[in-house]
Amino acid sequence: MAYIGKQPVVGNFQVCDAISVVNGQAAYTMQVASANVEPENANHMLVSLNGVLQKPGSSFTISGATITFASNLVTNDVIDFIILLGDTLNIGTPSDNGVTTASIAANAVTAAKFNADVISGQTALAAEPADTDEFLVSDAGVLKRIDYSLIKGGGTYEVVAAVDYSSAVSNFTITDCFTSTYQVYKVIGHNISGASNEKLFVQCLDSGGSAISGWDHVHSLAYVNESTGGGGDTYTSNANESYFKFMNYEFSGNTTNLAAFDWTFYQPYESQYTFVTGRSIIDADNAHTYGGGLSAVLPSTTSARSLKFYLESGGNFSGYKITVLGMKRA
Repeated sequence: MAYIGKQPVVGNFQVCDAISVVNGQAAYTMQVASANVEPENANHMLVSLNGVLQKPGSSFTISGATITFASNLVTNDVIDFIILLGDTLNIGTPSDNGVTTASIAANAVTAAKFNADVISGQTALAAEPADTDEFLVSDAGVLKRIDYSLIKGGGTYEVVAAVDYSSAVSNFTITDCFTSTYQVYKVIGHNISGASNEKLFVQCLDSGGSAISGWDHVHSLAYVNESTGGGGDTYTSNANESYFKFMNYEFSGNTTNLAAFDWTFYQPYESQYTFVTGRSIIDADNAHTYGGGLSAVLPSTTSARSLKFYLESGGNFSGYKITVLGMKRA
């Protein structure tokens, strides 16, 4: 193809550093700026010895960064220059802004050319992404980043803490389950059992781990006789306590007679009154099932951080599963 004006020059042209001849030596190391260089092959070189261009392959050969002349050189010989032509089909390093969109073939950029720190399909996530993990989304044809927190699905509640029975204890604490992240919490318990004639009590603890006092709570208690179908109901109330009760009925000490509850805590972390509402149920060992309604208020502005569960007289739990969930507002 003909060119108007000067024909473009391609290749990576380099002039090797001067080489001092060693008497009786044929092999020499080629360097540019004191760093070893390896030509594409001998045909991509211009070598002048004693003012005469040498023929590649017969007058000299190369291996890596070493040039070896056909015979040993002597003291009076002079290697005038060695010029490396580079890959004569290679345009070399493009100039800044020299590659345009039109210069890149369709589908030419593959995953292998992306830095794995940026985009990689080689590693799979083993768990749900963090809220700050980002996705690429096409917005009217323009790729944009978006946090996972803005697109993830799920329900109204998120699990904050979960504890299961691991050994016989008379009390256990779910530490720092209340934070400023949520204003409303669900506390759900099931598979709960404990020592005979023990009632379950609950406390809210402050940042120092001390029980916050002042609970006023009311329980309604309804029961049914599992054999006869007869039943009844009562209610109990307590004021200014350091706890509220699961319900006004005792565990049986039998691990097959289980209890469960579902309570809602309103603004426990905030510097204002904490309210609790919910329901509880226990399958007693006297052939009765008891269901209880809970309404409680803690008229204290102390911020609640943790929940403590314990049995009234110090007996041991024989099982429990407790989950604390925070309610999202949007």
